[in-house]
Amino acid sequence: MHLASGYLVAPFALALPLCSGLLLGCGGASPSGSSASVEGMEVPVVTPTPEGRAAAPARGRGGPRPPLSLEAPVDVARPPAHAETTASGLASQVLWEGDGGPRPRAQDVVIAHYVGWTTDGEVFDSSVERGVPSEFLLSIVIAGWAEGLQLMTVGERRRLWIPESLAYDGAPGRPAGTLVYDVELIAIEASPPEVPADVAAAPSDAEVTATGLASRVLRAGSGTERPEASSTVTVHYSGWTTDGQMFDSSVARGRSATFRLNGVIPGWTEGLQLMVVGEKRRFWVPADLAYASNPRAPQGTLVFDVTLIHFE
Repeated sequence: MHLASGYLVAPFALALPLCSGLLLGCGGASPSGSSASVEGMEVPVVTPTPEGRAAAPARGRGGPRPPLSLEAPVDVARPPAHAETTASGLASQVLWEGDGGPRPRAQDVVIAHYVGWTTDGEVFDSSVERGVPSEFLLSIVIAGWAEGLQLMTVGERRRLWIPESLAYDGAPGRPAGTLVYDVELIAIEASPPEVPADVAAAPSDAEVTATGLASRVLRAGSGTERPEASSTVTVHYSGWTTDGQMFDSSVARGRSATFRLNGVIPGWTEGLQLMVVGEKRRFWVPADLAYASNPRAPQGTLVFDVTLIHFE
C-alpha cells in the first residue's frame, strides 16, 4: 500500500496499514521528457526550460491537463504577488481548477499526487517518482498540508508555499525552511462514511453480472487497465448490511487495505476486476458471494463502497 510519505506525516504521528480480516475469503526520479507510470495512466514529466526550471503553468480549466512536473517551478523561491495567502501564512496558487464539488474536511482521508521542493529547487519527496498516488488522513499530516488540501476540490491542482512553522518547524531529519508543493487532489473519502441512500437494494440502473453481483460507478477512474484475479490491490472501502449498519471501513480507520484478489470474498474478486484506478464503485454483494459459509461474519446481501487506489 502507499500511505503518505514520511515527509508528509507530522512528527510523532504515523498511520500504519491494516487489512481487515472481514474481507478475507473463507478458505528513482524520471528523466526530463519522460513519464512516470501510474497503474492505468501515464503522468508525463515536462521538459524543463533552458534555465532548468519548468515554466509556470497558466490556470487551467477543462481540456487537456498540463503534466505534473518534477522540475522546480520558476517561482519556487517565493510565492508570486497574486498568490492567495491565509491568516496562518500559507500561500497558494490554483494551477488547474477542480470539479467545484465538496472540499475535504480535517477528519477526511484524501488521495493525491504531489511533488515537493525546497526553495532552492531540490525535490525532496514525490508520489510521481514512486508511481502511485499517496493517501492519508488530513489529521496526521503537517499543518500546511492539512490547511492547503481543505482549500481544494477533486481534480484541482494547486501550488502551496508552506512556511517552516506549518511544516516541520525545525524537527531533526526533516526538510528545513519554506517548502513548496504542487498537489493534485484525486479523491476524497469522507470520514465517517455516510450510509448510502440506496443501501437496502440496488437501483434499477445498476449493472448486474451473471452471478448476481450488482454495482454502479460513483466516480469514474482513469485508464483502461483492470486488475486480474491474481492481482494485489490497494483500496479504501466501507461496508454495510442492508439495514444501514456499517460493519467495516478502512476509511474510518484512516488506513487503506492491500490484499490479493484471489484471497477475498468472491463478490470482491469479481467486482474489483470491473474497476480502473481512481474509480469508486458501490457493490451489492449477494450472500452466496459474501459470507454465506461463515456464520460469524455479516450475513445477507452486503453493500460496499470501494475506491481502487492501485494494483499490481
